[in-house]
Amino acid sequence: MPVTFGELSTLTTPLSVARLCALFFSCLTFSLASSMDYDFKSPEHTYHSTFYSFCMVIWCLFFVLTFLIVVIHFIQFHNLLPLSWKNLTATVAALGALMAFTASFAFTWTLVGNSENSDPRTIAAAVGSCLTSLAYFIELQLIRSQSDGHQRGYMATVPGLLKLLQVFGGCIALVLLSIQSEPKWRTCVSAVTYSMCLLPSVVTVLVMLMDCAARSPVPFDRLLASFSLLGLIMYTVGTVVCFTRALEQQGGAQKQGAVVIIISETVMACITLLAYTVDLAFSVKLLCDRN
Repeated sequence: MPVTFGELSTLTTPLSVARLCALFFSCLTFSLASSMDYDFKSPEHTYHSTFYSFCMVIWCLFFVLTFLIVVIHFIQFHNLLPLSWKNLTATVAALGALMAFTASFAFTWTLVGNSENSDPRTIAAAVGSCLTSLAYFIELQLIRSQSDGHQRGYMATVPGLLKLLQVFGGCIALVLLSIQSEPKWRTCVSAVTYSMCLLPSVVTVLVMLMDCAARSPVPFDRLLASFSLLGLIMYTVGTVVCFTRALEQQGGAQKQGAVVIIISETVMACITLLAYTVDLAFSVKLLCDRN
């Protein structure tokens, strides 16, 4: 199939405008953040250095992905890609909204931790990150509300969004866990739990992006139900472990940064556990309807 360039009017559709806004705000955000000088050399700023790097990676990564989507859509090259374009755009929009929203909180905490730096560009960068998340959320809603003959991909449905929420929760929990300096068995249990649940979720998303669900040697819906059950069991254990670690931190004389980290990890574990629970309910309902 030959590659055909689209008209300029394709860049003025609501969906394209949302993507261009996400491009603008993300570019503005990481440009402002990178132009600032932060002092992360002191020991109490170790967490802030990690979160600053995390925010920069998120903004730059999704800026590049969105830019590629805009260019590929304009030159009509997506027809030649060995990918499910509907699932790809929905995945980038959903993860972009979640990650940019998280980066807004992380960068704000970095800003508070460096309160001696009162440059207004830091406030503008935090606001820009929130606007980036809003633009991605609007893009996702536009993708989900398409009714002009376009069939929504799996990743734009509720089960698909739950899979993305599981990937998001696992990634954030592992990042929060990696910067903690607790060489205890409970930390190892949490790391194994997040990793074992994250891998099947990532594989599921990749299978949907590659449009390979029909090639599965086992019934794919039963496989998804098994993954959801595994995630529910593992995250139940992980959430209990998180609560015990959080209570231990609150009871001891720990640094404020360490307390914030473990509480944030506990919140993410609870959200991800809820995602696996709802996902399992959807999977069981689907299996019962088919039987």
